[in-house]
Amino acid sequence: MSDTDASDLKTILLDRGFIHSSDATLTPLTGGVSSEIYMVTDGAKRFVVKRALAKLKVAADWYADTSRNHSEQAYIRYVGGFRPDAMPAILGSDAEAGLFVMEFLDGFRNWKEVMLEGECEIELAWKAGQLLGEIHTRSWGDPVVLAEFDSIPNFDQLRIDPYLRATAAKHPELQSVILAEAERLMHSRECLIHGDFSPKNILFNADRLVPLDCEVACYADAAFDLSFFLNHLFLKSLYHAPKKLPFDTMIATARSAYRKANSAHAVSVEARTAHLLPMLMLARVDGKSPAEYLDPEQQDFLRRFACEVIADGSFDLNQIQTRWFTTLYHT
Repeated sequence: MSDTDASDLKTILLDRGFIHSSDATLTPLTGGVSSEIYMVTDGAKRFVVKRALAKLKVAADWYADTSRNHSEQAYIRYVGGFRPDAMPAILGSDAEAGLFVMEFLDGFRNWKEVMLEGECEIELAWKAGQLLGEIHTRSWGDPVVLAEFDSIPNFDQLRIDPYLRATAAKHPELQSVILAEAERLMHSRECLIHGDFSPKNILFNADRLVPLDCEVACYADAAFDLSFFLNHLFLKSLYHAPKKLPFDTMIATARSAYRKANSAHAVSVEARTAHLLPMLMLARVDGKSPAEYLDPEQQDFLRRFACEVIADGSFDLNQIQTRWFTTLYHT
C-alpha cells in the first residue's frame, strides 16, 4: 500500500472510531496478495486491520469480489466457537469500508518462514492436520453452515480459476483432466473449507497454532484444503533438496492427524486429494500464483513430476508421496 493509501485508511479508522489518536501508526504486515494488512498502534493498544483488495498483488490480472471479507470473519467466528485457541479474536468490523480489525498475535512465528529456514517441527504438522480434520468433520453435511458459506463464486475467483483453469491453458495435453477437476470442484458441497490452509497463513507459539487469511472460506470439497496444505509441505522439501529434512515424516504425520480427526470421511478425501494434488503442484509453477522461493531448476523438477503424475492418473496418495521423495533424492 502506498503512503497515500495508508493515510486514507488511517482516516477511515479515525472516522469509524477504531483509533482515537491522529498519532496512531500503521505498520504494513507481510503476507498474502489479496489484502491490505496493517498492524495499528494507538497508544498502548495494538491490533490488526485488514481490507480486501479488488485486484490482487500479482503480475497477472487477477480480480476478486471484496465481499469475501464477510466470509473471512464468518469463518473466524465459526471455528472460534469450538476452537477459540485456533482463531484470532475479532475486535470490530465495518462492512461499508470493507475492513475488520482483529487481535494482534504478539510473539507468534510464521510457519512458512521457519520451514524455509530449515526448522521442521513434527508437532506442528500434527496440530495442523488435526485442526483441519476437526473443522471438516464438525461442519460436514451441515445445512446451516452451507447456507452461511455458500460462496462458490468467491472460491472460483480466488482458487479454481487462477490455479486450475490458468494452468490448464498452459498444458493442452492435460487440459481436459484439469478442467474436469475444476468443474467437479465447482459443484462439490461437503464441508466448510479454509481455501488457503498453508504454512504462510499459519502462526504459532508454544501453546497455539492459528490459521489466518481465511477469506476464501466456503462450503466446498474437503480435498481442496488437504491438497493445498500438503502441497506446501512437498514444495518446502523441494526447496531444501538435496538436503534431506523430515518433510516425509511431516506429511505422514499431518495425514495421520487428519484421518484421526475426520475418520468418517478421510478415505474418500485422501483419494480425491491424490487426484487434485499434482494439479495444484503444477499450478505453483504455471498458475497465477507461482511459488516465489523455487529457482528455475526446482520449477522444472516440479513441472515434470506433476505432469507425469497427472498423465498417469492412477496413483493414490501413498504412491505419490513415495514417488516424490524417491525421485527428489535420486536424481
